[in-house]
Amino acid sequence: MTTALYTTILAAQQEPQGPEFGKASPLGLLVIIVLLICTALLIWSMNRQLKKLPKNFDTDHPEADQAFDEGTDTVTPDASDPSSAAADGTAAARKSAGT
Repeated sequence: MTTALYTTILAAQQEPQGPEFGKASPLGLLVIIVLLICTALLIWSMNRQLKKLPKNFDTDHPEADQAFDEGTDTVTPDASDPSSAAADGTAAARKSAGT
């Protein structure tokens, strides 16, 4: 408690001095305005991207979700990697098919 009191008293006694104290340059205002404009543009762009998404991601009827996947690569497990084959259950299917 006394440490906080001494710190407060010490800070009150050391007022900043000098001819440039408390003066902000117009460049600082320009930087703040540019940052606000960039933030507004990012929010606007994100809203546009979110509007492109479907309303829900229905797992029973994935046609609407697959429309967004057109042109993208599909990920298939590598046949030489036994961990990926065992992870998706295709190892048993390959053995039963004879491959």
